[in-house]
Amino acid sequence: MSEKYLVINGGSSSLKFSLYGMPNEEMIAKGYIEKIGTEDSFWNIKYNGENISGARYLKDHSDAVKVMVSELIKNKIINDMNEIKGIGHRVLHGGEIYSESVKINDKVLNDIVGLTNLGPLHHPGEVAGIKAMQECLPNTIQVAVFDTAFHQTMTRENYIYAVPYEWYTKYKVRRYGFHGTSHKYITNVMQDKLGKSDVNLIICHVGSGASITCIKNGKSLDTSMGLTPLDGLVMGTRSGSIDPSIIKFIVDETGISLDVVMQELNKNSGLKGICGKNDFRDVISLVYEGDSLAKLAYDIFMDSIIKHIAEYYFELDGNVDAVIFTAGVLENNTELREKIVNKLSGPMGVILDKKTNDNIGYGHDEKMGLITNIESRVPIYVVPTDEEVMIVREIG
Repeated sequence: MSEKYLVINGGSSSLKFSLYGMPNEEMIAKGYIEKIGTEDSFWNIKYNGENISGARYLKDHSDAVKVMVSELIKNKIINDMNEIKGIGHRVLHGGEIYSESVKINDKVLNDIVGLTNLGPLHHPGEVAGIKAMQECLPNTIQVAVFDTAFHQTMTRENYIYAVPYEWYTKYKVRRYGFHGTSHKYITNVMQDKLGKSDVNLIICHVGSGASITCIKNGKSLDTSMGLTPLDGLVMGTRSGSIDPSIIKFIVDETGISLDVVMQELNKNSGLKGICGKNDFRDVISLVYEGDSLAKLAYDIFMDSIIKHIAEYYFELDGNVDAVIFTAGVLENNTELREKIVNKLSGPMGVILDKKTNDNIGYGHDEKMGLITNIESRVPIYVVPTDEEVMIVREIG
């Protein structure tokens, strides 16, 4: 008989959840509750091809969890909450405290609260989700799965910034990296596919948020995101790496506050900052219409991916078992993948199999596969990520 597990992702005013049947890793239902704390709170659950929706005022995350439970039972997705054998909570930041997922107890919860200064946008909602589920299911195993944990194997030269060293010793300013659950999932997939544990990989997780990780001997050696998810690649709304002096310059020139500048860098930069669109599909549409700023955004975005791949190729001394394209943009955009591979073809000896590449992604026959030919010095794969399945596995 399959056991049911919940995956919870708490936001500041939202609660996303998925219900899985184990050990077959079958997604039974998934849903989201939005605008918690406002008069127009609403929810939607997908189950058996149907959309179950509703709306009413939800005061807090505790109310949201009660609605989730009520809808799961009312729609006979579960008979009662005792069917839930475990709950996995996605948590942004584990700092240097956690290098793996852990069962949540009072100490772990207090640590997560204490790390809010490193994850101020995410941790309050995540903590609220944990507390609400503890109220609802006090005797059920609950596990914190940290987005940073997988990257705790990075070497010191890769995670220490060249700033006053006491910033690290006193305030823990360092590179942490994110999307760790995705990078770990892809690493496991490739270990199975290649039949070896000590894989050397360059994993390109490129969706609205984006990061690239350098895997050496099956472990994270280096990654593009830093103290926060703002660092690294150009993204949908995030700037990625910039000259930090820009921040003071804009404060001095405009008189706006530091908080407003940081908001602009996180929410109104990247693709959106250049051409007004943060969804890569919309950017492509504008490119086809001849929009010059969209073309500029496209090129800057692509170049940031190529530069990080090249950096990690040299970091691995050219000893790369595979490059992997994953997450929404690279799983689905055949043209972008083709351009990246062709740009890398000379220095890395990669050779695109255009027919295979054109047949992988949204609206195509295949979702996963090798997109380089047998003569390619480094194979490049498209592999869909599944962070929620990875979280479910961590519960056990």
